[in-house]
Amino acid sequence: MKDKTGTVYLIGAGPGDPGLLTIKAKDCIEHADVVVYDYLASPFLLDYAKSDAQIIYVGKKGGDHTLSQNKINLLLVDKAKQGFDVARLKGGDPFVFGRGGEEAQMLLSHGVPYEVIPGVTSAIAAPAYAGIPVTHRDHTSFVSFITGHEDPTKKDTSMQWDVYAKSNATLVFLMGVKNLENIVKNLIKHGKPSDTPVALVRWGTTARQQTVTGTLENIAERVKQANLKSPAIIVIGHVVSLRDELSWFDKRPLFGKRIVITRARAQSSGLVSTLSKLGALCIEIPTIQIAPPEDTAPLKESIKNIKNYDWLIFTSVNGVKYFFDTLFDMGKDVRALGHLKFACIGPVTKERLKDYGIISDILPETYRAESVIDAFSTLGIKDKKVLLPRAKLARTILPEELTKMGARLDEVTAYETRLNADGKEELISLLENNEIDAITFTSSSTVSNFISLLELKEAKKLLKNVVTASIGPITSDTARSFDIEPDIEAKEYTIQGLVDSLLTYYESRK
Repeated sequence: MKDKTGTVYLIGAGPGDPGLLTIKAKDCIEHADVVVYDYLASPFLLDYAKSDAQIIYVGKKGGDHTLSQNKINLLLVDKAKQGFDVARLKGGDPFVFGRGGEEAQMLLSHGVPYEVIPGVTSAIAAPAYAGIPVTHRDHTSFVSFITGHEDPTKKDTSMQWDVYAKSNATLVFLMGVKNLENIVKNLIKHGKPSDTPVALVRWGTTARQQTVTGTLENIAERVKQANLKSPAIIVIGHVVSLRDELSWFDKRPLFGKRIVITRARAQSSGLVSTLSKLGALCIEIPTIQIAPPEDTAPLKESIKNIKNYDWLIFTSVNGVKYFFDTLFDMGKDVRALGHLKFACIGPVTKERLKDYGIISDILPETYRAESVIDAFSTLGIKDKKVLLPRAKLARTILPEELTKMGARLDEVTAYETRLNADGKEELISLLENNEIDAITFTSSSTVSNFISLLELKEAKKLLKNVVTASIGPITSDTARSFDIEPDIEAKEYTIQGLVDSLLTYYESRK
């Protein structure tokens, strides 16, 4: 136990889109010793936590409570008294139906310092993402936030139905899906016109967002037909009629597409970010993990003798990363490479090399080893000493052809790809329940490891209704070797090329 009492930060985690987290909230999560989070707080936010932070889930949904509110309050006090700084992540805003006030009172009564960091409430964000402004000068200049969780039929209700019904305000009910029929009946009973527009927005601001619209008269039936469940908010008022005109979020080209990313987690952020911006729900199930080779001696020996080489060829960003990691670990820097010429496969590899202050002398027209060979055929590689640091068990065509040209080539293992089976059960469950629209393969190893997880016969059966997307012909050939024909093959063998091909595929099927 530490000597000093820690601070508890009551943080609004926002409505679901992790991009809506405030900068101050992110900073608190990054420095917290303990992170206590709710059901509605995006799990992506946990990636900001320190590697040694204690992560505690206290979610509550539909009567299923991990901890009661009182026990959550005491947990925060206990952790702070032990000297830990605590990030308390609450969906939306902690003071808008978030019971943050109760937690603050408990902390205050025990002498625990706290701060409140407001968040974007779903009462505003979910309608906005559905194309519904909660205020508009042509419709209404005020809005009411109302709990929908209270049973509106109980005798001692605090619900002022006559006020709500006569008001021109936009009415936003939170946590009211189960009480929708009673909410509608009471509003109509107290004089609200039955043709008043209504919208329900489920999982607002996320790729799972679902919106159902109607009027007070028919919304309950429409929600039932759509099988819409909580968590959702209810928006009632004439501003709902603006949705047809202002809808934007669910019109993105890949909206709602559930796409599995099999790439190594450390490299997947770019693909996940790009697809997410296009509306896709990205499910990260990496089938590979990138690691240094078990034996680093050959790579270190080649770096030790780097002055003897004329050319250095990189075939991937991983090759660049692990080569330079080893170079720096050996106490050297880029000055040791000043005499070399460089060749790269692919613009991303070229840009990664440029990060170290080095411009590649060769960038082939296409992003395959064969193009490197073509480029070298006009350069007189004979008798030149070439270093090729790359993956263990990589394709043999490049070293074979360069050797035929007379190059004196040393191929060393800079990194290796290993099977990652952590997501096997999740992957099988998603496939069996038809919860995947597409799977992306960004290398041959992602394909072969995917097959290893599922076994060939099972994989072919589970992929029957799933779109398979390959980053290029080499990856496609690996898939075909398992009798799996990719539905999509990127024309440009890059992550952006893969994204563009997915867009083209789905656009052609609209």
